[in-house]
Amino acid sequence: MNRVIRLTPEHALRRAAKRFLAEPGSNCPKCESTFVRREPAFIHCRYCGNLARIADASLADQELYELSSGLRLAS
Repeated sequence: MNRVIRLTPEHALRRAAKRFLAEPGSNCPKCESTFVRREPAFIHCRYCGNLARIADASLADQELYELSSGLRLAS
């Protein structure tokens, strides 16, 4: 009953594409609420709490945003 699944780079890219937003919209991809906050790398829904990752967005910019807005303490 054991199966071997080959993990090719194409397979990994297809799976990653499902997790990222191609372009940020004005509503939550999970609950379709328009009560969202646009962050440098995420769309944060204030209604359901979902964090949707924006493709090709810089995580370094996200870290600076969190530090400057007080969401995270500097370490």
